[in-house]
Amino acid sequence: MKETNAAESSGGLGERDIIELMRKHFQPMPNIVVPFGDDVSAIRLRENEVAVLKTDMLVAQTDVPFGMSLWQAARKAIVMNISDFAAKGVVPSVVLVSLGLPKNLSKSDLAEIADGLNAGAREYGAFVVGGDTGEACDLVIAVQVFGTSNEESLMLRRGTRVGDILAVTGFFGKSAAGLRYLQYGGVVSEEAREDLVKAVYMPNARLQESLALRGSKAVTASIDSSDGLAWCLHELAEKNGVGFLVSTLPVAEEAVKFARENNLDSFELALYGGEEYELVVTINPQHWADAEAAVAAVGGKLYRIGKATSDKRVLLEVEGKKGEIEARGYEHFKNC
Repeated sequence: MKETNAAESSGGLGERDIIELMRKHFQPMPNIVVPFGDDVSAIRLRENEVAVLKTDMLVAQTDVPFGMSLWQAARKAIVMNISDFAAKGVVPSVVLVSLGLPKNLSKSDLAEIADGLNAGAREYGAFVVGGDTGEACDLVIAVQVFGTSNEESLMLRRGTRVGDILAVTGFFGKSAAGLRYLQYGGVVSEEAREDLVKAVYMPNARLQESLALRGSKAVTASIDSSDGLAWCLHELAEKNGVGFLVSTLPVAEEAVKFARENNLDSFELALYGGEEYELVVTINPQHWADAEAAVAAVGGKLYRIGKATSDKRVLLEVEGKKGEIEARGYEHFKNC
């Protein structure tokens, strides 16, 4: 999904391989509430109250596409983290930011970054309360988000059962189509171009929808889709020992049109593009109406796209034809 020209590094390991290697060298924290491998980390503060923590890093070379302003890049760095909080149904409270800054940034550039960070945090009710700065060869924005939650309210990646409804909070493919347009150009109307580019430059986290879903108590598992819809489905399948049958692929109309006019595969854009920041959830069938109504009450929509199965494969069935959805998406160090 992200544009980069860097050579493959870290001995050919991908981001997930590196995380797993590092994890094996850490002493596990006893009784940790949310262990490695979920969207956030959490530790118990007191009975039934947990501190929720998340950190994610934006690096200009790999995460900032052509034409994105410094304000938009800084805001995106916040949204990336808030989206993971949304996947757990947690309200962000405060943000810390560590900045790696190239020497050539001007005072107005720095002000633009600060404004973007503040705008992103305030958009979701949080405040930037501190951080650190240092010199770097590339712009690096490392964001840490903190919030609190009732332990029982957390929507984790584990919990899906066979027969649960698979659902998402929006359509997929616009961001992938927009990035491809920015990288390579293509046939696109002015109106569609604006929509596609906006999807890349101004992503949004589904925080209000997640809080509504948390309140409905209908969610059995939840994940943020920033690494791509296909990867999320495989991650949920592996975590829960289930499979998924996707019967309706939620492809954005703009992505369908862009793919058709530029000889591309719209399913490829929707499944493997990434950075959509939608929620992918599984829902107890008995509470589907409650979940649907809760999301509608905050102005969103929940789209039913399939179900969890005992067959541990992730399958797509369209017009009577069934095929496997590959376990791939964006991964640092392997997409270079």
